[in-house]
Amino acid sequence: MSKAPYVIVGNSVAAIACIESIREHDTDTPITLIAREPYHTYSRPLITYLLGGLVDEEQMIYRPLNYYEKTGVTTMLGVEVTRVDAEGSFVETSDGQQIAYSKLLIAVGGRPIVPTDIDGADLDGVFSFTTLDDAHAIKSYIDEHNITDALVVGGGLIGLKSVEALMALGLNITVVELADRMLSATFDQTASGLLQSKLRDAGVDVLCNNTVSRVKSNDGRAGGAILRDGREISCGMVVFAIGVLPDTTLVEGTGVEVDRGILVDHQMLTSVENVFAAGDVAQAEELLCGEQRCIAIFPNAYRQGQVAGANMAGGAAKWDGGLVMNSVSICDMPTISVGTTNALDDSYEVHTALDEENCHYKKIVLLGNYIVGAIFVGHIDRSGIITGLIRGRVDVSTFKDELMADDFGLISLPTEYRKHVVSGAGIEV
Repeated sequence: MSKAPYVIVGNSVAAIACIESIREHDTDTPITLIAREPYHTYSRPLITYLLGGLVDEEQMIYRPLNYYEKTGVTTMLGVEVTRVDAEGSFVETSDGQQIAYSKLLIAVGGRPIVPTDIDGADLDGVFSFTTLDDAHAIKSYIDEHNITDALVVGGGLIGLKSVEALMALGLNITVVELADRMLSATFDQTASGLLQSKLRDAGVDVLCNNTVSRVKSNDGRAGGAILRDGREISCGMVVFAIGVLPDTTLVEGTGVEVDRGILVDHQMLTSVENVFAAGDVAQAEELLCGEQRCIAIFPNAYRQGQVAGANMAGGAAKWDGGLVMNSVSICDMPTISVGTTNALDDSYEVHTALDEENCHYKKIVLLGNYIVGAIFVGHIDRSGIITGLIRGRVDVSTFKDELMADDFGLISLPTEYRKHVVSGAGIEV
């Protein structure tokens, strides 16, 4: 059995943040990184642009090619960890190795939801879209079979990113969403309506309150789909984009506590000593409600990796809570949503402004004297300030009436808060 003081399972943003945080506290101790994918670390959000031909693989690289060597990391790429023995403090890999650890980080992310109860979901031409391999497979299939029509199942963030990529390739696209609107988890009816209108203007057929009941076979390949309402959709490929689940299979039977994801404390430590988790697989405290939630977004994964790495190396970093945020641009219309975007009851105060002609929409949700959520569509210039007020839990009672103003900015904020967020030589706040 070999031994590595630090073992990291995974190779995306949380893993890289962990490495960098460890090295801030410990410059010499060996780190071993094990990852199922055979690739150098890459930026997963860019797979949309890779498939759409807007970036190449070199631009996907998240850190320079000599990154592991410079940071003293031994990599085992294309190797899957098949078991964690928390009692014996070692991991087993798909190639038969056992590697002992002093500190272990699990940063394996999530796995796409592909329904097993839908007839035809296993046909050629049916894909998920979360990895570099998925992008390669979809592009190869489109080229090989001269695909012109695609069905995207799911109108959430992954579904929209899939649509964006397929639009760039010139395909005719139908989107089917089970909810009554697209991005239903973070958008209200107005924001979603603007989004769907833009998509329809671009030739995308959007069908809500519906889903796929069967994928039709054409000589073993996807050849269309039957919807729940009996409607038939003509398509040469299907992308299931209905969500991602934290991949907790690695810790089954280990004593590591799991709910939806791997439960972690403020140090990103699991219920088992010396075992940490970060990124999309982790279920950590949410900033606004204080409950433990899985928030599968890039910034949270990086911050969690930083916290885990610092504490693995003997530091004292603390997770201060995650915040739900989504940013997507469709048909040149930028959108941002953050926090609690739909009022849960009458105790919430909601402010909205809509400019339908220009497809601009702004919504701010307050609870008491604090902003807890916001939506920006079309015009997002003030979104960073609002997000800062949410994250900073800033009392906005003295300038609440200015929040919706077109010229609302840093100058509108209390002096003490401006000093907190703006500093530097020559800057007077």
